[in-house]
Amino acid sequence: MRALVFLLLVAAASARVFNRCDWARVLKRNGMDGYRGHSLANWVCLTEHESHYNTQITNRNTDGSTDYGIFQINSRYWCNNGTPTSNGCGISCSQLLTDDVTVAINCAKRVVRDPNGISAWVAWTRYCQNQDLSRYVAGCGV
Repeated sequence: MRALVFLLLVAAASARVFNRCDWARVLKRNGMDGYRGHSLANWVCLTEHESHYNTQITNRNTDGSTDYGIFQINSRYWCNNGTPTSNGCGISCSQLLTDDVTVAINCAKRVVRDPNGISAWVAWTRYCQNQDLSRYVAGCGV
């Protein structure tokens, strides 16, 4: 447990909070625009409501699992935080808490390929689904 706390502290020290347009450009460079049929605006909307573009955010859920990083990826299914998990992304949850968002983006791509798709994220279904999302990329040049 102490090792996990240490890893989380180290990860938090290297975390980053993106602004909306910088994040949109990172997502576009990493192939998220149109990924599995979802526009760049969908991904920006999702991450705004999940983490406010903060790579170090964690959220403890009532079921005992934890959501990690900018996409708020859940430990029960997608990453290993030292508790029993299916670890669908094959990563340590602490890897989702750094300013190197490549791991988080690749894991989000894995999550969206699951049968639940992008609706695996409650924030997407609540705030983004069937909405005009143009404001999320407006003025970003993407």
